[in-house]
Amino acid sequence: MATGRLAAQDMSAATLATVYLTPAATYTVASVTICNRGAATSNISIAIADGDTPLVGEYIEFETVLLAKNVLERTGIVLAATQKIVVLSSQASVSAVVVGIETAA
Repeated sequence: MATGRLAAQDMSAATLATVYLTPAATYTVASVTICNRGAATSNISIAIADGDTPLVGEYIEFETVLLAKNVLERTGIVLAATQKIVVLSSQASVSAVVVGIETAA
C-alpha cells in the first residue's frame, strides 16, 4: 500500500482529469492540493466520483475561484475502493496533487 504522494497532474484547461484512482480492495484517506501557478484566476471543480465523468452530486468543490499564485486544499477525504478524484480547471498552469495513505479494506 502506498503512502505519501499518491498522484500529481499538470492540468489542461477545461478538461476533466482523473487525478487519482483508489485501488481495488483498498480504501484511501487523502488530501488534495490544487496550485494555480499561472497569472490568471482559475475556476476549480473537484469530485469524488465512481466514473471519469462525475455526477452532479459527487462534487465537493464546484467552480471555486482560485486566484493566480494561490492554493486550494481539501483534507480528510476518504475514498472507497475504485473511487476517483476528478479535477477540472478552467485554466492551464494548475497542478493537482494527492497525498495520503492507502489501506487494505
